[in-house]
Amino acid sequence: MEVKLIEIRDRATFIAAWAFKTESHERTQQYLLRRCGWEPDGVIMGRLDSGSGQAGPYDWNDRTMTTAHVWLCKHFDEVENGAVVDVEFILGETREPKRSERETTPAL
Repeated sequence: MEVKLIEIRDRATFIAAWAFKTESHERTQQYLLRRCGWEPDGVIMGRLDSGSGQAGPYDWNDRTMTTAHVWLCKHFDEVENGAVVDVEFILGETREPKRSERETTPAL
């Protein structure tokens, strides 16, 4: 299993998030994932600020998180740690993806 930390952006929105791909060839991991109702080859995503997460993209009931989660299910392997997942860009509402806040705000 692989974990990535990402920056989810939308209109006036910044969400630090984690995502992990549950793809595993190890039988014990596959069993435990299935036993808990998770797909053994899916993407589980959550918020870093609260720790809350969802296994299914449509369980969010939220435009920002659902769109980011659906996109990550298709593009997880292309995404690097710290990548910006820009919902407005994904939906074709803007022409260019947003830059990371770590490039545009003073260091913490």
